[in-house]
Formats: sequence, C-alpha cells, structure tokens
Amino acid sequence: MKLSDLRPAPGSRKNKKRVGRGCGSGHGKTSCRGHKGQKARTGGGTKPGFEGGQMPLQRRLPKRGFTNIFQKEYAVVNVGTLGSLSETIITPDVLLQKGIIKDLKSKVKILGAGEINNPINVKAHDFSASAKDKILKAQGSVEVL
Repeated sequence: MKLSDLRPAPGSRKNKKRVGRGCGSGHGKTSCRGHKGQKARTGGGTKPGFEGGQMPLQRRLPKRGFTNIFQKEYAVVNVGTLGSLSETIITPDVLLQKGIIKDLKSKVKILGAGEINNPINVKAHDFSASAKDKILKAQGSVEVL
C-alpha cells in the first residue's frame, strides 16, 4: 500500500451544504433561511446574551466583591511535607521534581503545619513565622529567594 492509495472510508466525509444554487438543489431561493425576519438578513441575528429587549441576565445580577490585580500567588508547602523528604537542600526545583508543587510559575511559601526533626536547608520565596521557627529549631537554615 502506498500513501497515494489512501482514501477515507465511504460515508465518513460529508459534502458541505451549497446553498443558493437553484431550486433543484433543495437549498435554493431563500437558502435555508426561511422568509423575512431578522435572522434572514445578512448580518442579522442577535449577540450572545440578548433576551429580546428584556434586561439580560448578566445585567440583572448584582455585582459583588473585588479582585485585587496585584495579588501574589503562592504554591504552599507545609513543614511536615519537607520533613518527609530525604534531601538536605530543598529548593523549588526539588519540590517540582518530587511532585509537591505543580509548576514554577507561582512563588513557593513554606507554612508551619507538621513536625520536622532532621536539619535541612530550605530555599523558598516566603516563610511563615512558625515554619521558620520549626526549621531553625531542627538546626536547619532558611534562605529567602
């Protein structure tokens, strides 16, 4: 078999509907648009969300809340999770390799939930006060990136 011999299976490819090509085609005269009205005109129809002049749903619902565009996003990791790792130097790259964080787009913040016994050197973008205390009590070190 050659590449030039390949053909699609019969019935898998459908011809496009050619409208406005005479009455014999079955799609002539009004070209499947019916008679008159807004939808029969070129450029006719309504925009998404239009409800025939009734106040649209997106305008009837109350606006609420506030979105801070300067908000910083952190991937949070607990001290207990770091304690279970075998590495002594923990960076965002190590956390990514172990599957603890999903990607390096957001910054990494270490929180204080859990216990840690082994001394580790942690490099992250931010630390909570309790996490910093627990790491330093275990003879580890903290470095802010």
